Amino acid sequence: MILPIIAYGDPVLRKVGADIEADYPDLQTLIDNMFETMYNAKGVGLAAPQIGLDIRLFIIDSKQVLEANEDSEEEGLVEVFINATILEENGKKWAYSEGCLSIPNINEDVSRQKEVVIEYYDRDFNFHTKTFDGFTARVIQHEYDHIEGTLFTDHISPLKRRMLKRKLDKISKGTVDVAYKMKFPSVGKRRR
Repeated sequence: MILPIIAYGDPVLRKVGADIEADYPDLQTLIDNMFETMYNAKGVGLAAPQIGLDIRLFIIDSKQVLEANEDSEEEGLVEVFINATILEENGKKWAYSEGCLSIPNINEDVSRQKEVVIEYYDRDFNFHTKTFDGFTARVIQHEYDHIEGTLFTDHISPLKRRMLKRKLDKISKGTVDVAYKMKFPSVGKRRR
């Protein structure tokens, strides 16, 4: 089932997510719905706060982008991250134009470190400690920020944020054109 994506301005996007247990109600259905929602919106990642749940769950699919890029040597990853904790971020920072399904039609350069070491549970609640780099590490860091109550716009300069204020206000009011279902905090309605 395709779920509405929560728009910028909703308080749930600023909450630190709570850990969940393996018996979280309908967890597998929730994960499947998140993948369907992400693919419908043409995203590469989606975190639970973006669908209104303040829990530590996010999904990524960096494979689709990396396979389309003939110059990339990265393989990419399709994965579920539950109760994730970033242990280390290493390497030289590099800038990339990031966007977010909760902040449609806005992209800004964000500098992130090249490598991330993260521990997490997968969708079957198997525990992992893994190192990722490149584009996959960037997607993980972006989605991890969501479960920490941080948005990519928090990583840009105060001047750029001020310049985006009008656009961000329009998003929270629902005056934005998107091709997927969203729920806007200022209007309390869903729109497609």
